[in-house]
Amino acid sequence: MRLGVLDVGSNTVHLIVVDAHRGAHPTPMHDDRWLLRLAEHVGDDGKLSKAGEKALLAAVQKAKRQAADRRCDELLAFVTSAIREADNGAAVMRRVREQTGVDLQVLTGEDEARLTFLAVRRWFGWSAGRLLVMDIGGGSLELASGIDEDPDVAISLPLGAGRMTRRFLPEAQTGGRPDLAALAALDDHAADLLAPVGDKLRAGGPPDLAVATSKTFRTVARLAGAAPYGAGLRVLRELSETALDQVLGFVARIECDALAELQGVSPQRAHQVPAGAVVARAAMRAVDVPSVRICPWALREGIILRRLDQLEGA
Repeated sequence: MRLGVLDVGSNTVHLIVVDAHRGAHPTPMHDDRWLLRLAEHVGDDGKLSKAGEKALLAAVQKAKRQAADRRCDELLAFVTSAIREADNGAAVMRRVREQTGVDLQVLTGEDEARLTFLAVRRWFGWSAGRLLVMDIGGGSLELASGIDEDPDVAISLPLGAGRMTRRFLPEAQTGGRPDLAALAALDDHAADLLAPVGDKLRAGGPPDLAVATSKTFRTVARLAGAAPYGAGLRVLRELSETALDQVLGFVARIECDALAELQGVSPQRAHQVPAGAVVARAAMRAVDVPSVRICPWALREGIILRRLDQLEGA
């Protein structure tokens, strides 16, 4: 069957279309995205602005047309932290449904962690043993660990790269150089939030394989010398804490406008790289892993795999 997945995140609205059936590798057929930065449209009153809602409506309408043009049997649409946390998020989703016919489903942070874990498990297989998975999004950091397809522990923390950039590094948003004192404050903040979760994630024993997903980890790994995306999904990519320290030392001393010009860095997200690197290092330290393997599958693939499992069960 052909499935469309529409991911309404804090930074982008992302549509992927795949041909898939249970037991088979989902084959990508179409990929498009719209950079909305919805989290930046949430005001001090906690509400998504009219401009943000208008941009979301337009993106959902485009995604629905593209899914229809490609004859999707089903469109799975979901929202994560930006809309989930907005005080008017439910009202916005209702208006989206009324005007586009697309029913956006809310994923909790724990849902995100569990579905991402499923995708990572399927990618690496049972031979990977006990997994520990980290995923840095725009609004939140998800962590999960376990030996099965459903993790024993799934945790979400408000440590997304976009959220931390807005809170600690406003100068980066305008293309400037990150403030070193602010980076240190962010490091302390992340360490404080992560301190209680390290033991929980390692309660079942140390991981046989520590894995990281998400654009943030892929970008930092690329800056550390990992193979580019064009080399293929199955190329081994890793990120060590030592390499991460070196990357952080570099991005902390360069203007974000200049960072955006480097290969492997998305110009639209360059300003989030310093904060993302700090969170990545804090997370690796909290769970006591010296390096992580980069996985190309994450939340969207987890959504697809879970849906295929449901259809097979039916």
